[in-house]
Amino acid sequence: MSLVKSISGIRGTIGGCVGEGLNPVDIVRFTAAYATQRRAALPQNRKIVVGRDARLSGEMVDHIVCGTLIGMGYDVVNIGLATTPTTELAVVHEQAAGGIILTASHNPKQWNALKLLNEHGEFLNDAEGKGVLAIAEKEDFTFAEVDDLGHITHRDYLPQHVQDVLSLKLVDVETIRARNFTVAIDCVNSVGGLAIPAILRALGVENIIELNCTPNGRFPHNPEPLPQHLTEISDLLRSGKADVGFVVDPDVDRLAIICENGEMFGEEYTLVSVADYVLTHTPGNTVSNMSSTRALSDVTVRHGGSYSASAVGEVNVVAEMKRTGAVIGGEGNGGVIYPECHYGRDALVGIALFLSHLAHQNLKVSQLRRTYPEYCISKNRIDLTPDTDVDAILARVKDLYRNERVNDRDGVKIDFADGWVHLRKSNTEPIIRVYSEAATMDQANALAQRVIDVVNGK
Repeated sequence: MSLVKSISGIRGTIGGCVGEGLNPVDIVRFTAAYATQRRAALPQNRKIVVGRDARLSGEMVDHIVCGTLIGMGYDVVNIGLATTPTTELAVVHEQAAGGIILTASHNPKQWNALKLLNEHGEFLNDAEGKGVLAIAEKEDFTFAEVDDLGHITHRDYLPQHVQDVLSLKLVDVETIRARNFTVAIDCVNSVGGLAIPAILRALGVENIIELNCTPNGRFPHNPEPLPQHLTEISDLLRSGKADVGFVVDPDVDRLAIICENGEMFGEEYTLVSVADYVLTHTPGNTVSNMSSTRALSDVTVRHGGSYSASAVGEVNVVAEMKRTGAVIGGEGNGGVIYPECHYGRDALVGIALFLSHLAHQNLKVSQLRRTYPEYCISKNRIDLTPDTDVDAILARVKDLYRNERVNDRDGVKIDFADGWVHLRKSNTEPIIRVYSEAATMDQANALAQRVIDVVNGK
């Protein structure tokens, strides 16, 4: 069984011994550590929001987290089954000291996690996250006396989330309604089954074909929205029954789009297409992480803006967006961050902006996809042994390609004239991730192999 501790929270497989799996003892320890960190940051604010996806372990984890927070003297606003972006927005609306999202995102059903938010509804930064880990390690926390125990309130924040999305100036409900789209959705039997039909209906979409929309946590396929896992909805689109397909992960911060002919729009191009729409109406800068497609840079430059790349990780993307004043940003895994709503990946925002764009363009989804630069990303890995010196490997690659454009902010990224390769050590697995991009998949694979051969000493 696995337990992974990082600055963004704690995640692991359910069960096992203390310190090995995600079990009640460790849930209490890390929840209490987070409450202690929040108390030091905001001593007068004793309110925390808790939301969860529909995982089989969600109810168990929810009870323990909420009970621990009450025991630490915090009032809990429990918003129940809720998407990650819904929980982020709830923290702001409640003016809470922070929030805990109970979700392991795209991981399989045996996993769950505590994702930790600050008072802005954003993930803890590096210093804050390390503070929580240090407190948990020392068990340096004190529970409240009986008269100082917190209380719990239950609220549903999905209607507020939907209203926040509808209030965005670039969301054009009337034009979407006039196009009379038929939309197919796959919500992997998690909270997207509640949220995605709600936002579509609010956008004026009357024809919705729902696949796997019962929020019972019984994932019908691998929950990561990758092409090899999406055969059911792809076949449905291929039969001509819908104009577009949307797929979300269990906590609804990633959005994959499927064309009317059953082909993948490409998760990298979710952000590219939404950014194209936003930049058309509000020119400005964009940000994605270093492992995301060049197409966003191309589209940004075409609109007269400036593109910046951050280190991998949502908290890093958000920091770079704030630094550059970006009007749109996100990650190439289908994560759209639109500051006009909030600084968090949000599939509801992505759907609303994409449908507005599609409605204005009056194109089929496959036709819209062909308006963007064509790149292919190859995703590879190098398995590590306990004796592997990752820093030495990265230094060797950096030196070998010193005459190319090299960025070592997050691993090593080498920009060639015809593509790029990015190597970085995984934060969650004993591997080096090797991502590459070029005009064709063969070229992307060849770029990656060149660097992998260097790592393997060939």
